[in-house]
Amino acid sequence: MTRSDKYRVVLVTAPKITVARKLAKLVLEKRLAACVNIVSGVESHYWWEGKVCRDTEVLLVMKTAKARLKALEEQVLVAHPYDTPEFVVLPIEAGSKQYLDWIDASTD
Repeated sequence: MTRSDKYRVVLVTAPKITVARKLAKLVLEKRLAACVNIVSGVESHYWWEGKVCRDTEVLLVMKTAKARLKALEEQVLVAHPYDTPEFVVLPIEAGSKQYLDWIDASTD
């Protein structure tokens, strides 16, 4: 395992699979992420405009380089249909050298 602070996992939710696929394609084509996993059937419970809401959403798990975060966030915010889209960044503290090198190569 290689330790690193150069890589991030980004979580984004979307209202439906077609939106998730569109966002995934957009960020991959612009090389803002190396990989996007789409997880269907996520049940989200949250506060919105003073009340507790519940919706079925789709979760995107994006793997990227720290250096690409600003551009990735800008693209997601512009293309996303929500007023306040989720964009949560988690550090990747370590990973296999081969996988981390692949993230580098895929986001150049």
